[in-house]
Amino acid sequence: MSKVFIGVGSNLGDREFLIRKAIEAMRDLPGTTVARVSSLYDTDPVGDVEQPAFLNAVAWLATSLEPRELLWQLLLIEKRMGRVRSQRWGPRPIDLDLLFYGNETRDESDLKIPHPEAHTRAFVLLPLSELDPEFVHPV
Repeated sequence: MSKVFIGVGSNLGDREFLIRKAIEAMRDLPGTTVARVSSLYDTDPVGDVEQPAFLNAVAWLATSLEPRELLWQLLLIEKRMGRVRSQRWGPRPIDLDLLFYGNETRDESDLKIPHPEAHTRAFVLLPLSELDPEFVHPV
């Protein structure tokens, strides 16, 4: 089982309900357990797009899924929950980011681990430190 951290965010609709629904969907993934979930944080959006504030959290998973399979499952959850990727950094009902997958590093066109912006975003770092104060970025 690999120790994985997933960023969870929403800025459309009932944000808290959508985050909880996404976490429940992650609980249903094969070979995966949701170990802990951080508190929810109200945050400003990133980027130049005018949009509502986000509600963010980080989920700590233990999974036997390989990174690419886990990413595919996360994208499927987003799609089932109504996410349409039409605008970079645009508003969305749910956003699931694969932040860290154990100590693994990958730099592929469609899979980057750790998430390239994770270390620059307070809405990742604060909930991550709440879940695992001893966490060390693999890079």
